[in-house]
Amino acid sequence: MVNLGINIGQLHFKNPVITASGTFGYGSEFADFFDVNRLGGIILKGTTLEPREGNPYPRMAETSSGMLNTVGLQNKGVDYFERNIYPLVSAFNTNVIVNVNGNCIEEYVELAKRINNLERISAIELNISCPNVKMGGMVFGTNPDSAREVTRAVRAVYNKSLIVKLSPNVTNIVDFAKIAEEEGADSVSLINTLLGMAIDIDTLKPSLSTVTGGLSGPAIKPVALRMVWQVAKAVRIPVIGIGGIMNADDAIEFILAGASAIQIGTASFIDPQASVKVLEGIERFLLNRGFSDISELIGYVNRK
Repeated sequence: MVNLGINIGQLHFKNPVITASGTFGYGSEFADFFDVNRLGGIILKGTTLEPREGNPYPRMAETSSGMLNTVGLQNKGVDYFERNIYPLVSAFNTNVIVNVNGNCIEEYVELAKRINNLERISAIELNISCPNVKMGGMVFGTNPDSAREVTRAVRAVYNKSLIVKLSPNVTNIVDFAKIAEEEGADSVSLINTLLGMAIDIDTLKPSLSTVTGGLSGPAIKPVALRMVWQVAKAVRIPVIGIGGIMNADDAIEFILAGASAIQIGTASFIDPQASVKVLEGIERFLLNRGFSDISELIGYVNRK
């Protein structure tokens, strides 16, 4: 047997495989395919203070090497979450993490306060890839001052594990990782989707209602891997790798580059069992290569 357990702040994960927000619903949708409790954690779909309808259709488009989406954080708000979703996810025997979003710092803070009171929620993933309406729509995660301010404000009211999810649509993602660390984040997760677009040549129109959207899937993996490698060398807090991880080999690359944990996203749309298959593949790799602990693999390329 090998030890797959990792720690993020005060929070222990039984293994490094986590599902990405927006790709795994609330977890129960996948219960018919495998035991969700086998995973290290699940990150629930994005939650906001007030209900959101999301963007107009069409809001998803397949590309030759990935998927574009512009769902727009459709959800029923935190009141509905507390009443209807929280009782269901509380039954999981794994870390349940809420991805939080807001239009302004005050919304992030209020949402974090509400979730802080939910005992069975292990952590929040602070999605700073949202437009700041008080700053003319500039995305929090692409402005250093805004990123610092929102992280600091949420840290002040949230006393459990705080993960800050970083946008790749910046000049130097290391700067933003350092800001998150300085302001008390327990971990950073990266990368969020890359900005992209597609055009339907039959209709002669953009494939998405909003023209541009977030690109995920295999196409972004080399970019994500490079950014994880850069950030892992620059900060002391654990890094969670995301971006085009489709199988165990992909996940192992991220761990070798310095990721303490990884998230499975788009792969779950193709194969609902993708995350548990990645978990099994990581364990096989460690056994076959003679590693006894996942920590021996984390950042291995930087130690040689």
